[in-house]
Amino acid sequence: MKEPDDDSTGLPGFRTWRGVYLLVLGCFILVVIGLALFSRAFA
Repeated sequence: MKEPDDDSTGLPGFRTWRGVYLLVLGCFILVVIGLALFSRAFA
C-alpha cells in the first residue's frame, strides 16, 4: 500500500497546498469586494 506524500492535501481536486491557498485567498478577496459593494449600495 502506497503511503501519501507529506505535501499531499488529501482534498479532491487539489493536489498541492498552493492551490488550496489560492482558492482561500480568492474567496477572501471576493467577500471583501462584495462587502464593499453592498455597503456602498445600501448606505
